[in-house]
Amino acid sequence: MPLDQVDVDAMEDHESGEMTFLGHIETLRKHIVRAVIMFLVFAVAAFFFKDFIFDGIIFAPTREDFATYRALCWLSQNLGLGDSICMKFDMPFTLINTKLSGQFTMHIQVAAVVGFIMAFPVIFWEIWRFVKPGLHRKEVKYTQGIIFFTSMLFLIGVMFGYYILTPFSVNFFATYSISGTITNMFDVTEYISFLTMCTLFSGIIFELPIGVYFLSKLGMLTPSLMRNYRRHAIVVLMVISAIITPADVASMVLVFIPIMLLYEISIFISAYVVKRLVKEEES
Repeated sequence: MPLDQVDVDAMEDHESGEMTFLGHIETLRKHIVRAVIMFLVFAVAAFFFKDFIFDGIIFAPTREDFATYRALCWLSQNLGLGDSICMKFDMPFTLINTKLSGQFTMHIQVAAVVGFIMAFPVIFWEIWRFVKPGLHRKEVKYTQGIIFFTSMLFLIGVMFGYYILTPFSVNFFATYSISGTITNMFDVTEYISFLTMCTLFSGIIFELPIGVYFLSKLGMLTPSLMRNYRRHAIVVLMVISAIITPADVASMVLVFIPIMLLYEISIFISAYVVKRLVKEEES
């Protein structure tokens, strides 16, 4: 069947409230194409803003004037603690490249990650536009603002990974020493991979409340179930925190606390959803 005929059939089926399998495939293709285009636009823009992306963002946590370090110094001084929690240091390490195409590969990798982060709201919006026609009117009503909240949680998670998780981990690894005779020379590829892992994983983990909301709507999750398995969840979340922060105990606890807080918030979200579902059944 010609592609233009598929478009016409898909449009007619959509207007009549039904859609064939080929119509779904064609609609999905259009959403994917638009999402990929936006991703490429942001990725290409990030590629050309190389100096700002690398010097102003990627390597900023390696400098003493990074926002997190300055904020800790300000907090320490205003609390009358002197410099006890102030991270004043010159990073005792050198970033090196050991591969012929290493810097070019890293350039593309970072551009892709930045492109995905910037385009995430649009990508999710396109996914939502594809899923939305298959939902009931009440389900659509209860998901108002989902694009905003999903994008907001993802970006908050990314910021948490960048401003909290990354600098504490970098500071730990950079200042840890078993002997003064050893000079730290870190592979820049490993540094960038660690930074992107921290930011992206944090962004994904902060989507926990959204996932709980939908699972509760489907009846697969209840607040009582989440409360009963809280101890198991604590163990799982601690393992996740340890994987994300292969550093010291302090960094792991620093990650565990907000994730656990998200879990507790998700219990209230699940309770709200279940309560609404019960009211609907009674009415």
